Amino acid sequence: MSEQTTTLTCANHPTVETSLRCNRCEKPICTKCAVLTPTGYRCKDCVRGQQKIFDTAQWYDYPLAFIAVAVLSYIGSRIIPSLGFFCIFLAPVAGVVIAEAARFIVRRRRSRRLNQLIAAATIVGCLPLLLLVGFSVLIGFTHGAPGALLSLVWQGVYTFILVSTVSYRFSGIRL
Repeated sequence: MSEQTTTLTCANHPTVETSLRCNRCEKPICTKCAVLTPTGYRCKDCVRGQQKIFDTAQWYDYPLAFIAVAVLSYIGSRIIPSLGFFCIFLAPVAGVVIAEAARFIVRRRRSRRLNQLIAAATIVGCLPLLLLVGFSVLIGFTHGAPGALLSLVWQGVYTFILVSTVSYRFSGIRL
């Protein structure tokens, strides 16, 4: 007896032969359509459906989190860069406090858009003072006071460290 083998074609690309199937829905998929997950290869539709389960944020989480994070990062940008070199050590602490406050406000709900919004709110909160210090540096150079450049450097260092810390901490990566 001879065994017959049927050739499968990809569900999305009918001209491509394949022997790979989605481990969830058993749909034949080619290597372009396959997404490697910890449990094996899945089609993009199954992966997309699984990701929707993890978006739990409510509509009101977005404005609440944005306002809270922007205000907290503004307050931090008023205080911490004035400490000079010590902002390198205190900016991560401020980032953790802001991220945990945001996590408390949204009650640990999560969404990819919420993570992006939190990072944007952190930048928006730091931006007014960063621009103000930058403008004062520009005026200081025209009047012969280059010492303001150092305050711009500390404000920039604080902003960079704060945004990266808040982003990583809020997205769930523990350091």
